[in-house]
Amino acid sequence: MSQFDLTGKVAIVTGSSRGIGRAIAEELAALGANVVISSRKQDACDVVAQSINAAHGERTAIAIAASISDKSALRNLVDRTLAEFGRIDVLVCNAASNPYFGPMSGISDEQFIKVLTNNVVANNWLIQMCAPDMKRQSDGSIILISSIGGLVGSDTIGAYNISKAADLQLVRNLAVEFGEHNIRVNGIAPGIIRTDFARAVWETPGAEAAFAKAMPLGRIGEPAEIAGAAAFLASKASAYMTGQTIVVDGGIMIAGGK
Repeated sequence: MSQFDLTGKVAIVTGSSRGIGRAIAEELAALGANVVISSRKQDACDVVAQSINAAHGERTAIAIAASISDKSALRNLVDRTLAEFGRIDVLVCNAASNPYFGPMSGISDEQFIKVLTNNVVANNWLIQMCAPDMKRQSDGSIILISSIGGLVGSDTIGAYNISKAADLQLVRNLAVEFGEHNIRVNGIAPGIIRTDFARAVWETPGAEAAFAKAMPLGRIGEPAEIAGAAAFLASKASAYMTGQTIVVDGGIMIAGGK
């Protein structure tokens, strides 16, 4: 059996109605996992679940809408997953938001609180809700989707970067706390990926080419390329890895962004 085989495993993936989250859910399902599709809108979740079920068999995926800012909705997400599948083996905290672009001097308290709540606090809520079942099994993999923004400063997405840096520390702290229960906690820091979040990069004439020139691999990334890293972290292939963050950025960080 391949170390990447996920047959019989159950994975919750937040923000999985599109982009990186959807690609991760599709990849985990292709490796044998049952997946729970979750984002704010039920109809968008339904579309993805139906697509996965058409490819891999009925009930491979279920759709449970939940806003990450709503703690009760996250509790419902976990409870319904356990009711439907009886276990939680993998949690991928992918959903995030960024309501403000500009210097930190211009962000309102409400905007800053929203970024930190959605991108950090909500991750901890959901992790703590899933942890008891993982502890019962003495097994689990928790994956936080951070960003290379958490490793650098910015004069336009500073609040977002601060939240993503906090996620990197959440990974390290929880890896220490959960290690005795054989629960691994790791992160992924994507670079510029062809998603709605980075739409300005690949839709603005000349912008994609300029960014691609700065990268050793010469192109921006695709969501499926982040899904591959998530599959590694979800599976036994990474059984001795915890508290780490994998940078998947086409090499832009090692090139200094130039």
